[in-house]
Amino acid sequence: MPVPAEIAERARLLREQIEYHNYRYYALDAPVIPDAEFDRLLRELLALETQYPELVTPDSPSQRVGAAPVAAFSQIAHRVPMLSLNNAFSDTEIEAFDRRCREATGLAQVEYAVEPKFDGLAITLSYEHGRFVQGATRGDGYTGEDVTANLRTIRAIPMLLGIDQPPALLEVRGEVLMLKADFAALNAAQRARGDKEFANPRNAAAGSLRQLDPRITATRRLHFFAYGIGAAEGWAVPGRHAALMDQLLAMHLPVARQRGVVRGVSGLLDYYRNIGASRAQLPYDIDGVVYKVNDLALQEKLGFVARAPRFAIAHKFPAQEELTQVLEIDVQVGRTGALTPVARLAPVFVGGVTVTNATLHNEDEIRRKDVRIGDWVSVRRAGDVIPEVVSVVLARRPADAREFVMPLSCPVCGSHVVRLPDEAVARCSGGLYCPAQRKQALWHFASRRAMDIDGLGEKLVEQLVDLGLVNSPADLYRLGMVKLASLERMAEKSAAKLLAAIEASKHTTLARFIYALGIRNVGEQTAKDLARYFGNLDALMAADEAALLQVPDVGPVVAQSIAQFFAEPHNRTVIEMLRASGVSWPEGAPAVPTQTSAIAGKTFVLTGTLPKLSRDDARERIEAQGGKVSGSVSKKTDYVVAGVDPGSKYTKAQELGVKILDEAALLELLGSIE
Repeated sequence: MPVPAEIAERARLLREQIEYHNYRYYALDAPVIPDAEFDRLLRELLALETQYPELVTPDSPSQRVGAAPVAAFSQIAHRVPMLSLNNAFSDTEIEAFDRRCREATGLAQVEYAVEPKFDGLAITLSYEHGRFVQGATRGDGYTGEDVTANLRTIRAIPMLLGIDQPPALLEVRGEVLMLKADFAALNAAQRARGDKEFANPRNAAAGSLRQLDPRITATRRLHFFAYGIGAAEGWAVPGRHAALMDQLLAMHLPVARQRGVVRGVSGLLDYYRNIGASRAQLPYDIDGVVYKVNDLALQEKLGFVARAPRFAIAHKFPAQEELTQVLEIDVQVGRTGALTPVARLAPVFVGGVTVTNATLHNEDEIRRKDVRIGDWVSVRRAGDVIPEVVSVVLARRPADAREFVMPLSCPVCGSHVVRLPDEAVARCSGGLYCPAQRKQALWHFASRRAMDIDGLGEKLVEQLVDLGLVNSPADLYRLGMVKLASLERMAEKSAAKLLAAIEASKHTTLARFIYALGIRNVGEQTAKDLARYFGNLDALMAADEAALLQVPDVGPVVAQSIAQFFAEPHNRTVIEMLRASGVSWPEGAPAVPTQTSAIAGKTFVLTGTLPKLSRDDARERIEAQGGKVSGSVSKKTDYVVAGVDPGSKYTKAQELGVKILDEAALLELLGSIE
């Protein structure tokens, strides 16, 4: 039966009131009604929605109780990467950070936004026209897990932004955590049921958010604080971070009350000490504070290095430390071939967990701290997460304490261990062969910009390796229907599709193949430069470091990485097996350019959907003529190539006066020769 107008209006008002009181309670920490009155409003809404199911909307407060379980979380690619922050543990490191910011901006004193560093789980929330539509974990910074259903159960997260004219798109970055009081109540309930208690609020929050059953998440009292944004469309972003946080609060998103704005390094250190003094009184755990250059334009000018911004840093609090004994020092080989010495410790309780292993980072660090097998050492959980050895108690050193020696051969595969001059980390050189690197090597080999084997993701790679079906990239080309169809969640149709993708990948380009090998320090652009310079793989494999240094933009470190990779017999064997399996590409003599393209040295940004060219096609054609393709628009951008639905990059180009091309103009430019 149709819903009476007065009932529909009452339900709308109830939803509005409940969201408002959630905002007062979670964002402002200033409730205006008692909990009993809030519960009465929610019960009334639930009763109306039960009587009239047509009233239920995805953003209704009633939906926070959780939906049906999911089989697994799907993956979401972040529009803007969720980068990590570099850490600092001393005043000296903060003084160096401030000095770098002053030198880069040319200012005598820099203004910073300061805020607590929450000890929780980083997430991103996507709002379209003010409505919450999707949420994901940080993951690896580029791809996270879709936890939308679980995030809907968190009352601190508004389902609708409290603004009359919301942005067309707004990605809100923040932290999901559990308040200390809620953590204590959760563990009390665990004890009463005879269940295992959680070690700390961070573990409890992370485990609760990643429940496959949102109804379980709904029973855990999780909280949320916003600390920034990712992508934004249809919104005039404030010019300063502090103003941005104020705007998020006005939209009913909770932000830290302890945030502020300071000037200079003295302001940073004063804030750090003040927050540290009140840390125990805060309702949630923090493991430090975060400093960000307040001016967003200056943030863009400072830019990023690797996976961290130059304009921000996390100032960590000292971790809790305990004494224990080093029983042995083993070497672990990571997914990228890095050899990491690990101290095996007599069990010790540190920072809420029992620690039996601690990283020693690298050989230089062991020598610097003079850690020996048998020593008594001080151990802490660095950043309250990763256990590490802080120092040695020399007074308690046993007479039979032994020095550690880094192995010359990989303890996993026997390949040579190499260490580049500018690196502290020693690495196994058997990248394509080493079992410790096998999963990483296979996943990279099959990735879209390498051999582009569609359907061969990380989970499938793990299955293939764990079952012993694939030991090197060459084994991919020996897979058959029977083996693939027997895998978990792999039906015959999916197996046939994957086999077709593997077969198609046999016909590639030399640049893609070089990149797919996963050579240390050789990225996509360097692989293209090598392919262009040498023309064929045999010439590249035969090149020594002196010859490699003749390649444009190849320096000593990259040249040494390439030479060492091809000097390892195991890697050459896998390459020959790949060739024998039918993997091929057009080869020829080295390319000798006789003409200069009109776009050589120019920087392009691609945005929107082009009528004929794909993004990859356009990128390859630009780079083939010496141009560069960037992911963001700046004053240094020469051209923005705009297709259908270009987005914010188009607007930025107009604001900066950057020349905008359509596809036809790009093709004309690509065809012109100076």
